[in-house]
Amino acid sequence: MSRRDETPDAARPLDETLIDTVRRTGASAGGVYLLDEAAQVLHLVVMSGVPVEVAWPWRRIPLSAPVPVGDAIRQDRLVWVGSQDDLARSYPRAAASLPYRFALAAAPLQGRERPRGALLLLWPASHPADATRRERSHISSAARRVARVLDEVDVPPDLPDRPRLIPADAGDRPGGGHFLQAAVDYVERLPEGALALDLEGRITFLDAEAASLLGREAGRLLGTRPWQALPWLDRAAVEDHYRTAVISRDPVAFDALRPPDVPLRLQLYPDAGGISVRIARAPDPDGGRPGTGREPRPAGAPPPDVAQTGRLYQLVHLAAALTETVAVRDVVELVAHQIMPAFGADGLVLSAADAGRLRITGHHGYDQEVVDRLDGLPLDTDLTPAGRVLTSGVPSFFADPDEMVRDYPRASRISGKQAWAFLPLIVSGRPVGCCILSYDRPRAFSADERAVLTSLAGLIAQALDRARLYDTARDLAHGLQQALLPRSVPALPGLETAARYLPASHGMDVGGDFYDVVRIDATTAAAVIGDVQGHNVVAAALMGQVRTAIHAIAGAPPDQVLARTDRVLTDLESDLLVSCLYVHIDLARREAVLSSAGHPPPLLYGPALPPGVVRLDPGPLLGIDPDATRPLTVLPLLPGTTLALYTDGLVETPGTDPERTAGDLAHLLAEHDGQPLDHLMDLLLRHARPTARYTDDIAMLLLRTAALPA
Repeated sequence: MSRRDETPDAARPLDETLIDTVRRTGASAGGVYLLDEAAQVLHLVVMSGVPVEVAWPWRRIPLSAPVPVGDAIRQDRLVWVGSQDDLARSYPRAAASLPYRFALAAAPLQGRERPRGALLLLWPASHPADATRRERSHISSAARRVARVLDEVDVPPDLPDRPRLIPADAGDRPGGGHFLQAAVDYVERLPEGALALDLEGRITFLDAEAASLLGREAGRLLGTRPWQALPWLDRAAVEDHYRTAVISRDPVAFDALRPPDVPLRLQLYPDAGGISVRIARAPDPDGGRPGTGREPRPAGAPPPDVAQTGRLYQLVHLAAALTETVAVRDVVELVAHQIMPAFGADGLVLSAADAGRLRITGHHGYDQEVVDRLDGLPLDTDLTPAGRVLTSGVPSFFADPDEMVRDYPRASRISGKQAWAFLPLIVSGRPVGCCILSYDRPRAFSADERAVLTSLAGLIAQALDRARLYDTARDLAHGLQQALLPRSVPALPGLETAARYLPASHGMDVGGDFYDVVRIDATTAAAVIGDVQGHNVVAAALMGQVRTAIHAIAGAPPDQVLARTDRVLTDLESDLLVSCLYVHIDLARREAVLSSAGHPPPLLYGPALPPGVVRLDPGPLLGIDPDATRPLTVLPLLPGTTLALYTDGLVETPGTDPERTAGDLAHLLAEHDGQPLDHLMDLLLRHARPTARYTDDIAMLLLRTAALPA
């Protein structure tokens, strides 16, 4: 039965559409990623043209990862990468683990109601670096065709961990027994060896001369991979040459020494159906390794202990991903979403050393009851090997429960797992935690896996230690920010208020944005919003001083409040500048008086007013000229009027016009008039920042007047 015959009926339309897409676009390989919306992870579900082992590190990708398929979905656009140089510039992490020449395109798969995933296509190195407009149109059309198929077929809720590999159509070729026998006879008469590999690296054909040169019977080589069947080819470079041929579709040539002293030249010629290999004796003027001048390795000597190339590139890929983690949560998610699948693990426990105990900072694949029992164990515990591994710095691997029971009889009963890898997390000789990968079935850990996991543990340790420091600084900054901002805005009859502060997506979560509402008497109040220059503790401290000064002066005319605050800022001898908008609200007179020190104007909408941005004549920023005057602006405040105060982080986004954004937000106020203020604030933020990633802090203060009580 062929692989296509084994494909589930529901998946055949998708498989056939992918094969047709690869053929129509002239691509050498293709794949379809489906989006798991709940986990925000992309799963590679079907692929063609490259072996699964090559794509293995990329079969599960977080939607937020800086890779072409992620950008295609998040930005809803076609992503084209024309060369390895382009890949290194735009996606350095991907380039580090895919050091081959090729071109690629990633296109979003937009379904009728939601994004479904992404289409990935690869072309050989011979493809021009720039895609033509016609070619881009073909790719986009193909993506729409795949999306329609996904809308029509039933996609299982549990996406597979291993993608389906479907063979590319070889096309029409001459056939018939007479033709095949003539071809074999032709090859056998040549003075060099001929060998064929499929795209997964398995030998599908070799002639008598190739078997003789390789030193093994043809029957023992068919169906195997050369670097696995022949110990003297078990070198990382050999597998890398094969990967280069498969991905770049470039001819590749290299020399190898068959023990004890037979130098060989191997030439690889790839296409969509596989790889043809020419094997011949290579000149060896030095009598050692061809082209090296080294002595040949003695007959029977074991091959160098080198990790498989796939594992090496996998380690590079994961190492690059770990450098981008920021918080402990990011480290846990990366280990759970990428490292666990890469090594086939079913469970994860990530612990940090804290005051002589192991505190669990993240877990996956365990019941909460088990996690609660393991959390807080002392380092000298005899319940699990975690403490001993951490204090000794030596990793431990247990292939089955019997191995575990000999030293830790209670461990397997707690979790029910069947195999474990305990990896110490050490930074500069200092233990920082322990990473435990567990399996639902017994598993033998090869020397290759142990070496890679041990190396990876050091990278996880550095990422975890860095993330813990970041989380500590962030918590301190968050506490400082919360202490400096009002816990709540005061209630005032006839005035609804709502406030929100959102820190930038990157940084210490502390900045100089502030807001306040000060109740002056039963019918008057002051609303203020401002922004201190900078995003650090100094800016936050100055923000607290400015807010305190305004709070103490509130009730005076708005221009005087700003002038007095300016003089306070001068006395503080700060080099930072402050923007500020002060609003005096008089509910009895139904009016608001505003004065601005270089702050963005508020948004306004009312029953008798069109939605728009308030026209202000702003004065200079606080901290420039303490004697500067700032004009006053009077606004009517009829019942049902909404006034939105904000800092510039809401409207200033790279590539957009702040004035246009502010105008759009004002019309949004009118469209959702009558909505609760908290809900209205969510709508404004979602419209201004659809990605929920803020390049600047945002403070917002919404005010809405209501009818005065009788």
